[in-house]
Amino acid sequence: MTTNDNTMTKSILVYSVALVLVATSACKTKQSQSDSTQTTEQKTVSAPAFNADSAYTYIEKQVAFGPRVPNTPAHTQTGNYLVTKLKQFGCEVTQQSFVATTWDGKKLNALNIIGSINPKATKRIILASHWDSRPHADNDPDKADQNKPVTAANDGASGVGVLLELARTIQQSNQKPTVGIDIIFFDAEDWGNGEKATNDFEQASGNQFDYIGFCLGSRYWAKNLHKPGYSAYYGILLDMVGAKGATFAKEGLSMQFAPTVVNNVWQTASNAGYSQYFVDTPGGQITDDHVAPNTIAKIPMIDIIHTNIGTGGFFPSWHTAEDDMSNIDKGTLKAVGQTLLQVLYNEE
Repeated sequence: MTTNDNTMTKSILVYSVALVLVATSACKTKQSQSDSTQTTEQKTVSAPAFNADSAYTYIEKQVAFGPRVPNTPAHTQTGNYLVTKLKQFGCEVTQQSFVATTWDGKKLNALNIIGSINPKATKRIILASHWDSRPHADNDPDKADQNKPVTAANDGASGVGVLLELARTIQQSNQKPTVGIDIIFFDAEDWGNGEKATNDFEQASGNQFDYIGFCLGSRYWAKNLHKPGYSAYYGILLDMVGAKGATFAKEGLSMQFAPTVVNNVWQTASNAGYSQYFVDTPGGQITDDHVAPNTIAKIPMIDIIHTNIGTGGFFPSWHTAEDDMSNIDKGTLKAVGQTLLQVLYNEE
């Protein structure tokens, strides 16, 4: 299903447990094993408190618009809402409109949204999430629901909600991080298919990864950076970061491209008391929106993504009609948001 036998994608069904376990084992290398056990002394600067109630409200607001499938009114309304909120929180906002061609030949009117905090700072950190919804709940056990669009409370809206609250928290804090922060909401991430994509954009990807139709927005951004000559110190992608009891293993490609960043984030989470979420164990390789920034834009980016430790797969309602607000847990949102804030405030 991919061009790399050790790579799994978000199109792999949850019941493919055995394949995921094989991929997780195969992804281990002497380097990643060494990196995963390294601990470093961290300079800790007090970060403001992350408000999980507020993040929950931002997720709820996105869900209220309906599934954010490109070319629908709900998608347009949500995009407008995200732009408005980022501006309200003091961000310099860039809207990157583009037309994406899907694996099945459809044309999507898509929009990457970038909100920049401290835009003049030369040292920059990217925080990203996709904001679109999958057009069909193909993993739903009820065949009658498999053609319905996914509400995508966790698979999309959770990461966006965390980043909106992070922007609000920084704006209202008396003490700001010294680094520049670019919040990127990637569009058209979730239209992929388990079959090999054949469109021209896919063939021109220029690297060994077969995206099978996913991650259109991040690939467009990586080839068309929102500012000429843009670069960042590193990036952190959030994907499915709101479910109760979520576990975040050290994703395989993240350890391949940016092990130091992974270890820093996981150590920060451990220091804050969130090691039950940020589990110190190797994870499988997942083709997600962090791949194109690494391979095309040459910006090291990691993926914080919910995977089931030991059994593989994603959260139970992944790509089903049940990915609604009932999946969202404020404890998980707090763990992710507070960890990110602490990482940012520790930067010099």
